[in-house]
Amino acid sequence: MRILVISDTHGEMDNVKALMERLEEIRPDYLIHLGDDYHDIDRVVEKGFKVIRVPGVYEGLYGDLDIPHRLILEVEGWRVLISHTEKSHKNDLPIDLKPEEIVESGLVDVFMHGHTHVPRAERKNKLIFINPGHLKKEDKKGYPPTFALIDFSPEKLSIRIIRLDTGEEILAKDFPKAR
Repeated sequence: MRILVISDTHGEMDNVKALMERLEEIRPDYLIHLGDDYHDIDRVVEKGFKVIRVPGVYEGLYGDLDIPHRLILEVEGWRVLISHTEKSHKNDLPIDLKPEEIVESGLVDVFMHGHTHVPRAERKNKLIFINPGHLKKEDKKGYPPTFALIDFSPEKLSIRIIRLDTGEEILAKDFPKAR
């Protein structure tokens, strides 16, 4: 299964449009948006792509009890936590899943988060952390707009973090499933 992951679009609709043009060629099974801003990809939903999304911690939707802030998914036998932040946040609701507790419990194999705008794909102990970066035009941390393309199989996770503007892979890693 192929999943395209984005985060931190922050209303940069030119970059969202550029990503939509790439979706036609990439044809992911799902697009996951890790927040900031939740509604930036409404047009992707309208085009018929399957989307899973969570809001960013400073969006008004973060106070909405009907919109999950964190989710645990099952993808090709991998348990995946998606969240805007890597850790609990002061704006969390009492019912929100707590990332630290989930990580510590070993309930998930993969943890996808945004918020920092820093691309990341690494394994710590048995857990794989993924941050697709951001889709802003400019970012004060020095990283270009990027997204993650992840191919899931029961045995292996292949992660590529790709520059939106050039298509260049800035990071490519394969992770076998931890036993």
